[in-house]
Amino acid sequence: MAAGGGRAFAWQVFPPMPTCRVYGTVAHQDGHLLVLGGCGRAGLPLDTAETLDMGSHTWLALAPLPTARAGAAAVALGKQVLVVGGVDEVQSPVAAVEAFLADEGRWERRATLPQAAMGVATVERDGMVYALGGMGPDTAPQAQVLVYEPRRDCWLSLPSMPTPCYGASTFLHGNKIYVLGGRQGKLPVTAFEAFDLETRTWTRHPSLPSRRAFAGCAMAEGSVFSLGGLQQPGPHNFYSRPHFVNTVEMFDLEHGSWTKLPRSLRMRDKRADFVVGSLGGNIVAIGGLGNQPCPLASVESFSLARRRWEVLPAMPTARCSCSSLQAGPRLFVIGGVAQGPSQAVEALCLRDGV
Repeated sequence: MAAGGGRAFAWQVFPPMPTCRVYGTVAHQDGHLLVLGGCGRAGLPLDTAETLDMGSHTWLALAPLPTARAGAAAVALGKQVLVVGGVDEVQSPVAAVEAFLADEGRWERRATLPQAAMGVATVERDGMVYALGGMGPDTAPQAQVLVYEPRRDCWLSLPSMPTPCYGASTFLHGNKIYVLGGRQGKLPVTAFEAFDLETRTWTRHPSLPSRRAFAGCAMAEGSVFSLGGLQQPGPHNFYSRPHFVNTVEMFDLEHGSWTKLPRSLRMRDKRADFVVGSLGGNIVAIGGLGNQPCPLASVESFSLARRRWEVLPAMPTARCSCSSLQAGPRLFVIGGVAQGPSQAVEALCLRDGV
């Protein structure tokens, strides 16, 4: 489905969340948007769980998380949602894994991670949950790869990632999990690697051409995109400061190579810490931080067919550090930071899905 320019998109504004939050964990299940944990106005992790009925546009409070946490990963598995890792009230990574049973409205504890971790990347495939990387209590990046078997309620170890990291972007394409970027401590990672689920082996792909923190990543039509971010000076540039960039780099999975798009095809706005997604043959970049004193409201899309950037309708609520989730023709932008933690829930939609 190809969208025909900015007019093909519109924002849908949902009732605000009852609880302001940033770094919340989100999941979609049977027409409901679940928002779990995160940090509230006090800056401490929450145990609050809420769900939005997308049909009636009403919020309901759910049973609280057994473990208050922020920045956890979540995976929908049939009638349950699995919440993995994150950070607790004392800013320590947690090993707790808990499942929300939607039909019963309650939480159950599941087998814990072998090591406490925040910034774990998760992917679901054929009812199995794969957990990759993370940062442990010693702040060292982890290379662990685990698979969760729901029937046995256990985690099994798989071959480790070649490059330990946390907060990486992951994409499932065919029988492979692609892992891009992430961080080691405060430093961004440029590694791009793929795990073959059939052979259970890792392949190293060419690294990102440039090192950027808080960049946005998306996959569409056989290509992986890395957008924007905060360019950090090299070790010899003592007087340089980090600066926002509008860089666009594209990896062609078929040819196995990166292309750094020319200046004429860079994003219109320099931005970092923003939401990025793929809708109708377009890569979209939403909000974030730029050279302005407050979060950006601007939205733009790169049409893969027309090979150009177009301005889309601005965010109703300018924000950065948002949680996001794609559900059909909607890309949800949830919470985040405006002047403080936000209650906003808005979705960029293809008009057919509004």
